[in-house]
Amino acid sequence: MEQEHQEFNNQKKSSLLKRFGVSLAGGILGGGLVFGGAQLVTNDSTNSVVENKGNTQVSTINYDVKSDTTKAVSKVQDAVVSVINLQKQQTSNDPFGGLFGGGSTQSSDNDKDDLQTTSEGSGVIYRKDGDNAYIVTNNHVVSGSDALEILFSDGTTVKGELVGRDSYTDLAVIKINSKNVKTVAEFGDSDAIKVGEPAIAIGSPLGTEYASSVTQGIISAKNRSIQNTNDDNEPVNINAIQTDAAINPGNSGGALVNAAGQVIGINSVKIASSNSGVSAEGMGFAIPSNDVVNIINQLEKDGKVTRPALGVTMYDLANISSQQRSQILNLTDEVTAGVAVITVQNATPAEKAGLQQYDVIVDIDGEAIESASDLQSILYNKKVGDKIKVTYYRGKDKKTTTVELSIDQSALQQNNSDQ
Repeated sequence: MEQEHQEFNNQKKSSLLKRFGVSLAGGILGGGLVFGGAQLVTNDSTNSVVENKGNTQVSTINYDVKSDTTKAVSKVQDAVVSVINLQKQQTSNDPFGGLFGGGSTQSSDNDKDDLQTTSEGSGVIYRKDGDNAYIVTNNHVVSGSDALEILFSDGTTVKGELVGRDSYTDLAVIKINSKNVKTVAEFGDSDAIKVGEPAIAIGSPLGTEYASSVTQGIISAKNRSIQNTNDDNEPVNINAIQTDAAINPGNSGGALVNAAGQVIGINSVKIASSNSGVSAEGMGFAIPSNDVVNIINQLEKDGKVTRPALGVTMYDLANISSQQRSQILNLTDEVTAGVAVITVQNATPAEKAGLQQYDVIVDIDGEAIESASDLQSILYNKKVGDKIKVTYYRGKDKKTTTVELSIDQSALQQNNSDQ
């Protein structure tokens, strides 16, 4: 094709040189390259375009567009699937069908026939191991499911088995039979991405009807802190990549891809409006791939994520009045950010390290603490058995202690039950 196009240009250039002279050839030839379609139809009868005699025709000239985007999409697109959340129907024992507000509802005990599609999201096949393959998606995509179905890009549907999920990072892992898996996605280094570089989102916006949709934008920002609560009122805290690639409901769990076709994030959430109600566009967020890999490895192994526990309840200093800071916490005016310890549980790392009620934590391992979310983020990046250096104020005195994170969240919950 390129050779035919070059021969045509050479012929064209030769003809123009003869008719208009050398000095005009460059400009006219340049115009030919820009508006080549029109010129091909009107000026050259040797082309394969059929002369229009009343019936509009389609050009038989073919071309093959290749770019970094098309290459990246072709590399990973078949590894992006739709995740269908199936739940049991709620049946009513009210003979009047709720007409008078009576009766109650209960889940049906029947099997597949009573399962209905409750929601649809996306997922990414990231590993194939013998007869099994593994998919990463968002926790909120699979939340409440009684069964899961996976729809491949070629229309094939298979059953999915939930391996584990983590509400805090909004991630989950699903296992499927590997028979139909032809493509496995590769994770890229999310720490290496640059603001302004291309970003491609692949998923199923608005559900399976628009499966395998591709949108493109850029990396808008790194390390955005997104805090929310899920349907179970559990905290969700994401250290996110911000992108303006279009992300809509159904894209959740899908891939954010770089120009090399590597998955650099799992799409999770978008902002449609601010707290004040101002509409927003192009503000989507993805969980960085480096964080994803850490979580899914634990979910594959244990079905859950084990996180250390400190053993305190906290309150943001920013939400405490200046009068309470002075009279109850006995702080100086210079201390304006941190978290106040409200309670310390018995036999916990915090108690063993000497932390007490009304201490105000301002720093952990050299990182400033301005909110309970900051403390939780640092703590949840540690492992059971790690030690952390905690800087805090007890009244006007600034102190430092070392806390050994000897128990996890489940042990803390058991400790609370025993007490």
